[in-house]
Parts: sequence; C-alpha cells; structure tokens
Amino acid sequence: MYDLNYGYNMGPSVASMVWAVLAVILAIIGGILVYILFLNNKKLKLSGILAWLKNFLNFNTMMLETILKVLYLIATIYVILSSFSLIGTSFIGFLIYLTLGPIIVRIIFESSLMFIMIWKNTQEISKNTKK
Repeated sequence: MYDLNYGYNMGPSVASMVWAVLAVILAIIGGILVYILFLNNKKLKLSGILAWLKNFLNFNTMMLETILKVLYLIATIYVILSSFSLIGTSFIGFLIYLTLGPIIVRIIFESSLMFIMIWKNTQEISKNTKK
C-alpha cells in the first residue's frame, strides 16, 4: 500500500521481521569480530575493566554459582512466605508446605550446584596434571 505522505507502508510486522534479520546478521558479524580482535588475541596486555571483561567473556570467572545461591535464597523465602496463604484454608497443608517446600527447593538447588562442583574439581585435577 502506498501512502502519499510516507511512501510505502510496510506495516509493523514486516518492519520488525526486517529488523530481526538485520539484528541476527549484525550479531554474527559483531561476535566474530570481538572474538578475533579481542578474545583470541593473546598479545593484548589489558588491565582494569578490560582485563575483567576479557576474563568474563572467556568464561574464566564463573558467575553461575553465585547466581544459583541468590536464586536459592529468593526461592526459599518465597516458598516460606507463600505458605502462609494456606493458613486460612488448610492448616495441615500450610505445615506441609512450610516444611517440605524449602527442603524440595534445597534438593533442586543442591543438584544444580553439584554440576558446578564437579566442574571445579575437574578444573583442579586438570591444573594439577599439567604440572
């Protein structure tokens, strides 16, 4: 459809699809350039924020353990607080939810952290065998 004031009107769905395709192309080009020029370059001597950024982008510092611990605390507090909504309907349901809820949350997060501990131990074994 042609509008005399604005030219061709593609509509919001076509324009967003065009932008999505452009975003994918730019992301691929940007990712390759950052890897080649910044992350893969071993001759770069960096300090401060750039050194931290290079370690972060190379996954030399793992943040998942900290994130999981914070999420565990949030989930446990949520389960405890949401259990109080059951007091008026079922006191036994409240007690079960209050006691078993945090235990189930703990089991889920411990099993997630177990993979991180396995990775840490594997890294340590790898460092020790290279010496």
